[in-house]
Amino acid sequence: MAPHVLREYAVLADGERAAVVGPRGDISWLCVPRWHGEAVFSTLLGGEGCYLVTPADRYVWGGYYEDGTLIWRSRWITGTGIVECREVLAFPGDRNEVVLLRQLIAVDGPARVRVMLDLRAGFGRHPSTDLHRAADGWRGTSGPLRWHWTGAPDARPDSDGRLVTDLTVPAGGRHDLVLAVGADVTAAPRAADCWRRTEEAWRSDRLTPNTIAERDVRHAHAVLRGMSTADGGMVAAATASLPERAEAGRNYDYRYVWIRDQSMAAQAAAATGAHSVLDGSVRFLTARLLEHGDRLSPAYTVDGGPVPKERHLGLPGYPGGSDVVGNQVRDQFQLDVFGEALLALGAAERAGRLDAAGRQAIDVAAAAIEKRWQQPDAGIWELDPRRWTHSRLICAAGLRAVRGLGDRWEGLAGALVADAGRWGTHPSGRWQRAADDPTLDAALVIAGIRDATPVSDPRNLATLREYVHRLTSDGFAFRFEHEGRALGEAEGAFLLCGFMVAIAVHRHGDAQAAVRWFERNRTACGPAGLFSEEYDVTQRQLRGNLPQAFVHGALMEAAAVLSRPVAADPLRPDPVGIATAS
Repeated sequence: MAPHVLREYAVLADGERAAVVGPRGDISWLCVPRWHGEAVFSTLLGGEGCYLVTPADRYVWGGYYEDGTLIWRSRWITGTGIVECREVLAFPGDRNEVVLLRQLIAVDGPARVRVMLDLRAGFGRHPSTDLHRAADGWRGTSGPLRWHWTGAPDARPDSDGRLVTDLTVPAGGRHDLVLAVGADVTAAPRAADCWRRTEEAWRSDRLTPNTIAERDVRHAHAVLRGMSTADGGMVAAATASLPERAEAGRNYDYRYVWIRDQSMAAQAAAATGAHSVLDGSVRFLTARLLEHGDRLSPAYTVDGGPVPKERHLGLPGYPGGSDVVGNQVRDQFQLDVFGEALLALGAAERAGRLDAAGRQAIDVAAAAIEKRWQQPDAGIWELDPRRWTHSRLICAAGLRAVRGLGDRWEGLAGALVADAGRWGTHPSGRWQRAADDPTLDAALVIAGIRDATPVSDPRNLATLREYVHRLTSDGFAFRFEHEGRALGEAEGAFLLCGFMVAIAVHRHGDAQAAVRWFERNRTACGPAGLFSEEYDVTQRQLRGNLPQAFVHGALMEAAAVLSRPVAADPLRPDPVGIATAS
């Protein structure tokens, strides 16, 4: 089936994996058993395997999430009535078995739909075999997996082994479809029981934030919950190889836990009182720091294992992208992740949610910075190794974010800032990317809000002013300059950076401009309210993998910060002139 533009997809996630559903009711991506497993539905990347529930008549599509949950309602207005499909992965998920619930609702008039199940494990390599109809539904095998499907007793296999049927739900009625997939599946659970447990689980941790944009914050919180395992590991995104730029060769697999992303999400959770997300993040960070110390990897699988090497699947890929799974980040050293981890642990400490193991992890991270801070690293954007200014500043910020900082670590923080100041200060008085790179970078704006130096440090304000002047457009923010190319040509706007600019502008005392930045960047999504990593400002389209966890976290943190009174900045008597999202 042909793919859709990214803004039209919704995502169903249960903490252990995610399904991607399009406007036709086509589930085109689902990996089993867990996030980094192989897909049983892979048409998103041009593979085989799809689960379709779609109106039999002409329709206009819409949809929405139930507030504070990842229960999605596809909604179609047809020529004869209104049809909804209420769908979710049973939550919280079982790490060995996925249960996908789809409930047809005849809202207005009878609901006539076409249904097709084509489950093919191994990214489409294994068509379903041993298809047979039992008393309680259809059963089959695909590669190492077994599945059981209820709710479509009249389905029949077509010539390609796909189960197809037509269903009619009378006006006002409902009809349940339940699909269970796993290595040891023997039966699909009862729909009513699954729905009840899932609804209760989503309600049990419903966030009531005291922030601006409360509904969007609740939604972002639901996204982070859905992308976090019971062990606390939060994947960066649910998908792999969705292109940031057509044919640009940057098509990465984000179904892993990035230490930096996890740490940013933890800080956002602390700012909004999302304690379950905060606690899970701290558990995962603590375990990795205590296990690996100064050899902490930038990313892990959700079970704490190494990220697999990159490989091609032999699929066409999403248009403009490729078919790569695995990630080369496994071979990088990123100094800044120790600083980010300390910022997260410090936020948990201030919230009163840090245990003895977490305090031990603080010492481990600080010692790792002490040992490795003078080494070149790949930095926040995973580039060629260099002594990046941001990496040093964020490590200093992390050291200063924890309580009871001893003389040893306070001295280290001071040494990091002093060293960065010697070669990372541009002649104009702002920060620059590196000793041999005088250009601007959004990462330096991020460092400016984390208190490596006081917010009143003139280098922070000078950096923000120049960055907004040169690296933002139409209220959106870009990462850094690409020599010889205009903004938007080399890559899209980076949504994380836009929300960080809102925080920076607010901290410098301009509440009005900060809200404009926030509001502009929270428009960069589709009907499902999901953010990707990048945004094409000209075409108003999402770019990259979906949904990007740290963007949802950044929205949460910005909403919390912008809800507080601004502090007057003595260095800037005219607050209106700092950074206007025009």
